[in-house]
Parts: sequence; structure tokens; C-alpha cells
Amino acid sequence: MGPPVDPVHGDDVHLDTADVVIIGGGIIGVSTALFLARKGLSVTVCEKGHVAGEQSSRNWGWCRRMGRDPRELPLVVEALRLWGDMEQLVGEDVGFRRTGILYLCRNDGEIAHHEEWLKRAGDFALDTRMIRGEALAAQLPGARTTFKAALHTPSDGRAEPQKAAPAIARAAQRAGARILLRCAVREIDVEGGRVRGVVTEQGMIRAGAVVVAGGVWSSRLCRQIGVKLPQLAVRASVMRTAPVEGGPDGAAWTEGFAYRKRLDGGYTIADGTTNHHDIVPDTFRYFTDFLPILAREWRGIGLRFGKDFFNGPAGFAQSSGPGESIYERHRTLDPAPAVGLLAQARARMEDVFPALKGAAILQRWAGYIDATPDAVPVIAPVASMPGLVIATGFSGHGFGIGPAAGRLAADLVMGDRPLVDPTAFRYERFIDGTRPRPTTGV
Repeated sequence: MGPPVDPVHGDDVHLDTADVVIIGGGIIGVSTALFLARKGLSVTVCEKGHVAGEQSSRNWGWCRRMGRDPRELPLVVEALRLWGDMEQLVGEDVGFRRTGILYLCRNDGEIAHHEEWLKRAGDFALDTRMIRGEALAAQLPGARTTFKAALHTPSDGRAEPQKAAPAIARAAQRAGARILLRCAVREIDVEGGRVRGVVTEQGMIRAGAVVVAGGVWSSRLCRQIGVKLPQLAVRASVMRTAPVEGGPDGAAWTEGFAYRKRLDGGYTIADGTTNHHDIVPDTFRYFTDFLPILAREWRGIGLRFGKDFFNGPAGFAQSSGPGESIYERHRTLDPAPAVGLLAQARARMEDVFPALKGAAILQRWAGYIDATPDAVPVIAPVASMPGLVIATGFSGHGFGIGPAAGRLAADLVMGDRPLVDPTAFRYERFIDGTRPRPTTGV
């Protein structure tokens, strides 16, 4: 069962027309809705379950610039600016705090890896520095392990995933957007080679533009209208503890565990190194697209066959048919967490921070990350399908980058001057061979 999410009350279903329909009520979808509604457009968000039911509430809650792919850095800078103004923007505290983030280094190889990122980041590194000795110890109160160094960004921060997207959704509603819950989009309606709206379980909504922000469901939705979107789902497991006194503030990653101090005084803990991919038909469909990143990251990816081979976002099951569609059969994806992996992560963190020993584990959960072959999202119109805009494939970066990604998607829908240069996020890079090789920061 996923973590408890702040509620959003859906609007009444009056299916007719809208300027823009957004598929997906995660942080990307509701952020896009907020900025479009603030520009005066009529916006309808269609969410098959509830707001932030999937990965938008199941992530670590990091809001970071540090370690990002250089192509994302301009957008991340804008995202952190928006996070800093979030309480004023949405009228609620979503838990954003600039408590800093650390990448802890145990050896010279890890130090060299992070120093290389500093060089690639250039001016976008801003206040990121390698720290050692007393400066590092001050960031790790109660630690009994001494690390050689750490990459540290004081201006990075953390927020609460179970609060953020719902607060943004409520702000979008106040700005005039409609949010329809338990209203699955069965297919995108196309006439004469362009998008004309969506077919939902409640009926048709006509619209001049459709934004696909459906997370791991996006590739299936696009494939139904002949748009190839190489994307795979990666299952990541997380746990949260009861409040703990005497532990570190902020967030950090090291080999074997990662953590974030929560607003409630507990910790979000994950392995941080190993995730899982359930083998599905899309694994074979997009194998050559993902081969470079799989070859490089194979040690950190666990593979298995499971029931999702036949069902789920990328399974063989038909998207629509008589009665329920696959989207209605899966209102909220709730995969089982890797309990053993989480137990190891907890033990490793307790070895470093004895204050956490004996802390009650309140919950464990897992979520599916929507990953692209180069680990950079698609935020772009599709040239071959006028009226279609895609905002997906955030590859584990969606929460932190979400507000700015929504702003950029809104700009692209409107044809306004974009928040940042959107070239790096082009959809066509997967079609015309211009996709660069993936890079990583962690």
C-alpha cells in the first residue's frame, strides 16, 4: 500500500470541451494545469485514480540540482526557484526546506566521479563544493563512520511528496482548472492526423491540445495513436520511519543507502543503488534503445518476469475493449516493495547513524519510475501529431524538476517563449538519431 496522500476533491464531470486536456494527475500534470489555468486557458486534468497516487507520492522527496545531467541543469535551476516560492504560489506549506544534499564519498574513485560532474556542470554548479574533514562532519551529526569527502550543495533541498502535488492541484483548481478523478482516458482521439481530444470512461472531451503526463502509462497511450515513445518502468522501493532524535538533517546518498529527513521528524530511506525492472513486452520492443544505458548500469538493475508481462502499463493486455479498459483495471499502480533490499539499507544506515537503531518502520512501499533511454525527460510537442504534447520519462527526477517541467510544458502548449531552451527535451531525438549518450551524476 502506498504512502498516505493529502486528499484532492475532484470536480464534477461535465464532459464537453476544453482548450487543453492533461492526462495524468501527478506533479507534472497538475503543475502544467496550474500554469495553463493561470494564463486563462480552460484546462481539464483526467486522472484514472487519485492525484499523486503513483510515483509523484512514492519518490524520495529530493529537490536537487547536484548531479543532474547537464542538459537538465537550466530547468532544474528554475525548478528550485519555483520550489523556493512554492508556499506563496500554492498557498500551502509543502515542506520545502533548503537543508542541502550530500553525495558521500568513501574512496578516491567516488571523489573523482563527482569532481568530474563539477567540471561538466560549469557555471550551473553554483554553490556545489567538495567538502572534507570538519566541514563534512558538521553535516553528519551523530555519524560514527568517517567519509573521505562529499559533494555538497547547500541550496538543494527536500519537500514532502505526499503534500506537494495535491497542494499544486488545489491551486490549479482555484485558478480555474478542472480535475476529474476516477476518469481514465481510454484513448487519444485523432482526426485527420491531428489530436482532437480524448475518449474517457465517461465520454468524449474535445480539445485543441492534449498533454500526455501519464508517467509509466505514457508509452502505451502514445503507441495507441502510432507515436513511438521508448520508455520503460523501473521499480524503486522506499520506507519511512517514526520520528528520530539526534539524526542528520537534510538528505544524502552513499553506496548502499540514501535518506531524507522528513517534515514529521522521521526518515525516508532507500537502497539508492539497486532498482528492479519487471520484464515486459516493451523490454524487447525498446531493447536496442535502452542497450547503452543497460550495458552501463546493469549492476544496479534487478530483472525478473512477473504478472506485468501480461498486464500493467506495458503488458500484452489490450488497452480498451468491452467494459473496463486497462487504465480502469489499474487505478493506482501499487507494486510490492523489495523488503530485503530495504532491510539492508536500514542496517547500513544504522551502522553509520546509531541514533536510528530501533526506530519504528511505519511503512514500506514501491513505485514505478518512468525512464527514457538517455535518462532525460521528453517535454515537447510531437511534430508528426499536431496538438500532442508529451511530458514524461523523468527517470527518477520528476518530483524535484516537476514545477518547472509543468511551466515549460505550459509554455509549449501556448506557443509562448519557453522557460528554458527545450531542445534537450525534444521527442524527435529518439526518432532522428540525435539522442546523446546518457550521463549520470550519482
